[in-house]
Parts: sequence; structure tokens; C-alpha cells
Amino acid sequence: MRIDILTIFPEMFTGPLTSSILKRAIEKGILQISLVNFRDYAPDKHRRVDDYPFGGGAGMVMKPEPIVLAWEAVTRDCSGTVPRTILLSPQGKVFNQSMAAELAEESHLVFICGHYEGVDERVRKNLVTDEISIGDYILTGGELGAMVIIDSVARLVPGVLGDDRSKEEETFADGLLEYPQYTRPRSFRGMEVPEVLLSGHHEQIRRWRRQQSLLRTWKRRPDLLEKADLSAEEKALLDQED
Repeated sequence: MRIDILTIFPEMFTGPLTSSILKRAIEKGILQISLVNFRDYAPDKHRRVDDYPFGGGAGMVMKPEPIVLAWEAVTRDCSGTVPRTILLSPQGKVFNQSMAAELAEESHLVFICGHYEGVDERVRKNLVTDEISIGDYILTGGELGAMVIIDSVARLVPGVLGDDRSKEEETFADGLLEYPQYTRPRSFRGMEVPEVLLSGHHEQIRRWRRQQSLLRTWKRRPDLLEKADLSAEEKALLDQED
């Protein structure tokens, strides 16, 4: 997967892209991530990327020229196919796991990280295919949102995780919260690992984990359970705890 990030603060991405899973995926060539400072595409000698809004108002607005020129540069070799272009914005759809899975199917993503009072509307209308928010709150810019989405999407790309089965069993993979996890030592300060996990009985372990996933979702995120299409077995597992 190729990812281009248009930002005036490329240094903010140094940590996330040079650590852990993303670093290994880049080194393996599974991910190709480039940071493009669209200030370099500002047409004036002062490399200005913002200006006062027409009509008045507080704050500054990101100018269209630098962003459009940077976008054209990174998409020039796309052979007629326009990549999904994501604008990070509090006005966008709230990001979730199903959106991550959808974006992970793409071969090329472009992220536009806005700042100040946002970007000129002509950027939104002419370049952006997806406007995404990571939550109902305001950040100083789109960089942190882009990092969150890239991390979430990248781990769904085949080969990025050491064991691709991990992404199939974790929280939100099937719309529910993940079951409790345990590792060694078997006993810690009087707290024991559930016996079923030590039994070696794979079917009992599967049923226990599924039940725990259902119960945890019911207690913590009942809104998710309301939308879930539960099987007869899953309904029975929940009924056992009523």
C-alpha cells in the first residue's frame, strides 16, 4: 500500500513511522509512506500556506494552491486512477473499524492534514473523496488524526501483522469487544487464570471466549450488541448469565 501524507509538520510523524509495526512494514516494503510538506508548493516567496477568510471571521484558512499542487505532484503517476483522498476534519464521518477495513483494500491513499480554521472549500470539493473525523472533539491539526487512521488501516493490510489471525479476533473485528486475555504466570498475587484456558479443550475455550466477548460488550457497549446479528448459540451463551 502506498500512502502520501500532505502536511506542514512532517516531523510530527517521525515517531509513529519509525517505531514498532509500522516501521517493520515499511522496511519490508509492504507500506510505502511519503511525507510531503505542502509549504514547499506555496507559489509565493514567503511560502505562505494560509490567509484571512473572505467575508471576515476569526482565524486563518489554508490556501488552495499549495495543497492542490502537492496533491497533483503525488498523484501524477497514478495512470488515470484517482487515489482515495482523505481530509481530516471534525466535520467528517466518525472513523470506525469498518471504515478501516474498507480503506485497507485500497492500493493508494492520500491524507490532507489541515490546520487553523480549516482548508479552502475548493480543496474539499475538488480533491477530497473522504472527510473523516476521529471523534467529536477539536485538535490543533489533522496530523494526529492521520496517524490514528494510518495505524488502524495499516495493521489490516496483509503481512503487516506477524500473525494475520490477530486482526480477526480483536475488539471490533466482528462488531463486539474482545474477550479477556491471560498469559504466564498462571497465578499472580492470588489471581488465577480461568481453568478453561488451561484445559486444552479447544471447543470449550472457543465457547468461553465467545461468551466473555458477548458479556463484556453487553456490560460496556450495549449499543454494539443491539446492532449485532447473534446466532442461536450466542443468544444462549448470554442467557446463561441472566
